[in-house]
Amino acid sequence: MLCVAAVSVPDAAAQAYPSKPIRIIALSSPGSGPDIVGRLIGSKLTEAWGQQVIVDTRPGATGIIGAEIAAKAAPDGHTLVIITAQAPIVSAMYEKLPYHLLRDFSPISLMASTPFLLVVHPSVAATSVRELIELAKARPGQFRYGSGGSGSPPHLSAEIFKSMTGIDIVHVPYKGVTPALMDTVGGQVHMVISVIPAALPTVRSGRVRALGVTSANRTPIAPELPTIAETVPGYEFIGWYSLFAPAKTPAGLLAKLNAEVVKALKTPEFQERLTALGAEPIGSTQRALAEFLPLQMEKMRKAVKESGARPD
Repeated sequence: MLCVAAVSVPDAAAQAYPSKPIRIIALSSPGSGPDIVGRLIGSKLTEAWGQQVIVDTRPGATGIIGAEIAAKAAPDGHTLVIITAQAPIVSAMYEKLPYHLLRDFSPISLMASTPFLLVVHPSVAATSVRELIELAKARPGQFRYGSGGSGSPPHLSAEIFKSMTGIDIVHVPYKGVTPALMDTVGGQVHMVISVIPAALPTVRSGRVRALGVTSANRTPIAPELPTIAETVPGYEFIGWYSLFAPAKTPAGLLAKLNAEVVKALKTPEFQERLTALGAEPIGSTQRALAEFLPLQMEKMRKAVKESGARPD
């Protein structure tokens, strides 16, 4: 009887869920990718369950404030958080945080991935990743690359590229990847690894030259572009969007959330909006996300250490 009761309580909780509005915390500013993804998934959850879903944007302190709020929320499924590739970077850069990504959150689903694009100014005499590596090796310290700031994904993706190829290029940090891309267009820096939606218009207008995408496989967003990994085996750097709940959220609620999120990601509307963000839908199992996160944390820890990145 005790065993039956232990099983039936979580099941009953899942059946009654949600009993009030759901809050999804996005660790970034309004209008950002996480905010948009949160609103998309929120609308689908509202359609399925009839409860309002509110996206609460918390960009302060590189998302640390929002992550702490989510970690300390009641584990009843009514507070969720979108965790992106930035969170493992933050965990690697700050020695003491009021939460731990592995201990304080329960995985729901890896929702989407976002490859980046390596572009160079047309004056750079390289039309491929291989030619860029050869040119940089012949002229050590003479090429400058822009990024969205110390420890940002464009910074660490370039640093991993630099480490794996043995080239010597100089980092020029900006307050965001957009000004770094614009200075690449203007020739103030020679290259940048940018989010694809921002970079593609400048590529197609001929103002910069695309050399490769950072994902392990070619992206359907721009299938004509080769991967960096085709020249540098093993190279991969992606952005990603995932959904978590506070630790100790009942398993039944997590399974119910996972099923509805994966279902939503398969809809043409959701996939079309993700493509506009430069993202590719995934919709993973809880276990896949639980295995994915520690690997990303270790990769970012190593990249931060080797780059010497510090909080701006």
